[in-house]
Amino acid sequence: MSAPSRLLRLWRTARHLRPVQVYGRAWHRLYRPRPSSRPAPPVAARHGDWERCPRDASMIGPARFRLLNVERPFPAGGWNDAALPKLWLYNLHYFDDLNADGNERRVDWHRALIARWIADNPPAEGNGWEPYCLSLRIVNWIKWHGTGRALDQAALHSLAMQARQLRARLERHLLGNHLWANFKALIFAGAFFEGDEADRWLALGLQGLHRQLDEQILDDGGHFERSPMYHGILLEDLVDLVQLAQRHPGRIPGGHVEAWRARARRMLGWLAAMTHPDGGIAFFNDAAHGIAAAPAALINYAGRFGIAAPQPPAGPLRVLGGSGYVRMVHGAAVAIADVGEIGPPYLPGHAHADTLSFELSLGAHRVLVNAGTSRYDTGPERLWQRGTAAHNTVEIDDTDSSEVWSSFRVARRAIPLDVASGIDGTGAVWLRAAHDGYRRLPGRPLHRRRWDLRDGALRVTDAIEGGYRRAVARFRLAPELRMEGDTLVVPDGRRVRWLAEGATGVRTVAGSWFPHFGVERPCTVIEVELAPPAAAVVTTFFWSQ
Repeated sequence: MSAPSRLLRLWRTARHLRPVQVYGRAWHRLYRPRPSSRPAPPVAARHGDWERCPRDASMIGPARFRLLNVERPFPAGGWNDAALPKLWLYNLHYFDDLNADGNERRVDWHRALIARWIADNPPAEGNGWEPYCLSLRIVNWIKWHGTGRALDQAALHSLAMQARQLRARLERHLLGNHLWANFKALIFAGAFFEGDEADRWLALGLQGLHRQLDEQILDDGGHFERSPMYHGILLEDLVDLVQLAQRHPGRIPGGHVEAWRARARRMLGWLAAMTHPDGGIAFFNDAAHGIAAAPAALINYAGRFGIAAPQPPAGPLRVLGGSGYVRMVHGAAVAIADVGEIGPPYLPGHAHADTLSFELSLGAHRVLVNAGTSRYDTGPERLWQRGTAAHNTVEIDDTDSSEVWSSFRVARRAIPLDVASGIDGTGAVWLRAAHDGYRRLPGRPLHRRRWDLRDGALRVTDAIEGGYRRAVARFRLAPELRMEGDTLVVPDGRRVRWLAEGATGVRTVAGSWFPHFGVERPCTVIEVELAPPAAAVVTTFFWSQ
């Protein structure tokens, strides 16, 4: 890409930013507060022990870790080893294992690891003192202390220093889930300690999270970054805060707690709509298993604190209007489609070019899947996973529907058009939508798609208006399916046939599915070619009920 083209792409990205994201980035780079080593405030009284939300263990030895599905010994180069991926190191600094399954068997390991972190990480130096790492570690240390495994005086002193540093380094330039995590950590620190300084942390955290609650949780209950994975993380955050208020009664005003409860209930309803019958989340935008707690674990955790999901509307069609997702159900089939914007205009960092993509399950088995997410580092694989070709939608002229670039950047974005849905007289569920993401191409093409879900069949109709050279509709098959000619065999015995009418070329190619960070599984992709001037191509999947 030429220098002028790069500048133009940068402008198309930056023009959507809020002013605080521009001047805040400069401030964050230049401002370096001096760490405060004042004594820690007194620890507040606690009522009852902390109850965990289930999470897989990641510390598998006193100096060995399995993070992001990559197992390594403690880094030879220490906590900031430049030879290792930064995301893996960040996860090392989070200390998630302190509150993971079976943590009672690793108490001595955890005490030694906390002491090692304090000794090896001087205040304000290295990855561990970045605000997001501070936020997650502060919460994890406080939860661990709340299970009766008390932090010693050195750890309490460090915890207070970390809270002070976080207070001075809030990620206002990033906004979104990062700023949310900052405010949550200040609430935890403010409730855990007592005294004037702790009261200031608590007040700032409560005030900030209150504003973020209204901005980040949409009316349909979805998180505004449109990622089911991050939605699950923030839902657990709200239940954590409700529990924190119970552990420290009188510290947090009841109005805040009721607001958290109400939003958590709404978020549970959204999560149910975005969960496949196998119990896992749908893969739209940045999404993978194993980062957020599983939906069933979140439902159970919320239920322990009197937070139950609202009853979903009756019927086979569920429209999540705020976030732009639609769930269609007919018999054993569940289809979940994306007909919404990629995310908030000023914060598309976790967005994929997946407009008009969808996933399909039959019974407890996934049939059609988006590719998922396995990494965040800048590079061709990260870019491909964010691109249109990794999703069950149409790619035109080898171009992404939204202009994703780098790890977390988007320039021009696809805007959904003509979205409508309903149930016809036979009980079949239908959905239609279009998007303008390809209007920037020479022929100004417009992609239109319609889904019809009925007895034993899903019919997907793709049409392109305008000029183009080549278009491909891709349908990525779940790895557990076996192909026999034009028939797919589901593990429960169902057989799915597929037929593409009006296509100029149909083929199956080798592909990949990324269900977890650090994990790649081979799969098969059906590619249906729409050569110009294709009026419409209809791809139908048939199965026995």
